[in-house]
Amino acid sequence: MSDFTPGSGYAVQIAGSVSIATGGTSNITADTVVKAGSGRVIRFNVLVAGSGAGAIHDAGTTGAAATANQIAVIPQTVGIYTLEWPVSNGIVVKIGTGQTVAVSYT
Repeated sequence: MSDFTPGSGYAVQIAGSVSIATGGTSNITADTVVKAGSGRVIRFNVLVAGSGAGAIHDAGTTGAAATANQIAVIPQTVGIYTLEWPVSNGIVVKIGTGQTVAVSYT
């Protein structure tokens, strides 16, 4: 797992607003706390589709990630997905079987 350089200026335009990703984590292959505390999931990239769907949660720990705080399904389809979703507790990625994912956030 490696991090994008903060402040590198990944810009995403959604409904007239622009959000700049200030961080990111790539090559996620296991359940991971991507960011602790409040922020925003900007985009995620499915690099390897795998054989099971994953999920992104508004949670502070992998153990706290549950259906009640799930904010997105990580599909079994390679591609880039724009989310632009606020979180208050943190960003947790629960990987589906065989998936590899990258996430950008603020």
